[in-house]
Amino acid sequence: MEEQGQAGKKAEGDKQPPGDQNGSGPNGGQPARSIAERLFSTGTRGAQRFADLSGLDQAIESAVEEAIVRAIESEATEKAIARVINGPVIEQAVSEAMASDSVEKAILEALDSKMTERIWDHLLDGPLTQQLIERIAEAPEVRAAIAAQGIGLIGDIGQQVSVVTKALDFIGEKVSRRLLFRSERAVPTNRAGLFTRALGIGIDAIIVNLSLITFAAVFGAIASGLDLGDPGNQSGLIAVGGLLWFIVSTMYLFIFWSLSGQTPGMRFLDIRIEADGDPHIGPRRAGRRVLGFWFSAAILGLGFIGTLIRLDRRGLHDKFGGTAVYFIDPAKPDQPREEPVLDGVPAD
Repeated sequence: MEEQGQAGKKAEGDKQPPGDQNGSGPNGGQPARSIAERLFSTGTRGAQRFADLSGLDQAIESAVEEAIVRAIESEATEKAIARVINGPVIEQAVSEAMASDSVEKAILEALDSKMTERIWDHLLDGPLTQQLIERIAEAPEVRAAIAAQGIGLIGDIGQQVSVVTKALDFIGEKVSRRLLFRSERAVPTNRAGLFTRALGIGIDAIIVNLSLITFAAVFGAIASGLDLGDPGNQSGLIAVGGLLWFIVSTMYLFIFWSLSGQTPGMRFLDIRIEADGDPHIGPRRAGRRVLGFWFSAAILGLGFIGTLIRLDRRGLHDKFGGTAVYFIDPAKPDQPREEPVLDGVPAD
């Protein structure tokens, strides 16, 4: 009976389909696919073959590429990139990078390297650097800046000297009025006194004399080169030189007074001639003032005493020309008069 049962099970096992043993199919043990999978696979391969034959895949790739290019070149993309660049993100990233110790170390190592030294040596020794320096030095802006710096320095010196002479004007006035038994000043003034004016005219005299000496030296060299012989009477030459000095000095004062109300010496000390509040006194007033100036000098300088003892600080030449001399503030627009004071010593 047992033998018959085992034979029956063996016969039933022989009846199983070939593909169902151990879940494997007939093709090398691969599992059998369902109908849906086989249909989908077949459709995909067909679509791929259709796309290859019709060129549809190339058209899709071209369209996608064109769309990407247009998106990148569009104005919206440019605006977006600009917003990112100008936004705080980039700035913060750069700030963090510059604050990084590693970045600082890398920069210092690059600057200390021998390659950097060779680059600097090459640049400094090259002709382009020399040309650049020459162009910068010859630039009108640079020359104007240097000239302005020099003028500014001279102006600063003149202001400091003017402070001293202004104090001397008040001290000299106070002493002279006491000696003459006159009352002291009770009204403030902004007019220049004797010491400031004397220094201004002294600077102008130096300018005129240096000009004449230079002219005489050049004329003497020319005469010596041309071998003009003995110049003759020395006293005659002295007389001609004195007359020339008088003419040049007169024209010097007349031109500067009539055009700007200031000679270079007066400008150095920040003082100015005015007539009825106008610094342009004109040729007529300037001519009368020059005549009064030489007349005051001819009477042993007595015409200038008024600038020392009078409260209005006007000399005889000021009365002739109808003028007065004021301290001005060159740092302000239009260079207005300074505020009147009772004491020439500046406050601390």
